[in-house]
Amino acid sequence: MEALLQTLAVVATMANAVVYGTDVFSALVQRPAMAHVDDVVLTSTMGQIHRFGDQRMPVPGVFGLVATVGTTVVAAVDGKTVTAVAAGVAAVALVVWLAVYNKISAPVNKELTGAALDCRTAPDARTLQRTWDSVINARVALQTIALGGMCIALLAS
Repeated sequence: MEALLQTLAVVATMANAVVYGTDVFSALVQRPAMAHVDDVVLTSTMGQIHRFGDQRMPVPGVFGLVATVGTTVVAAVDGKTVTAVAAGVAAVALVVWLAVYNKISAPVNKELTGAALDCRTAPDARTLQRTWDSVINARVALQTIALGGMCIALLAS
């Protein structure tokens, strides 16, 4: 049981770290950089970024969430309370992150991707980007909680 628990916790931590790193980069680098380009460049660049991100990022996201929930369950069954609670907190943070992403970020991604693929400038590109930017800090905070929870789960396992 110990090997399964630690394997799940490592997979969860590594997969969630991919999403965490992507969101941190977006908050620290991408957001301010996109504030200095025109709407044509904003639409094209962010549309293409979201095109590839939305195709590829679900893989680490799903692995991270499934492994986090798995860590929670295995730790609970094994009687490792600290590990189970820490992983459980991480799982809740990931579910909330997913809700924020699906409600706010994903529709913006779809709009900008569609415009970029059609080789047109989104007429509301700046508003779309502001909407996306409005939740990136919350997404980083949720990913920080998730990653911190998984680090605690690993240490406690």
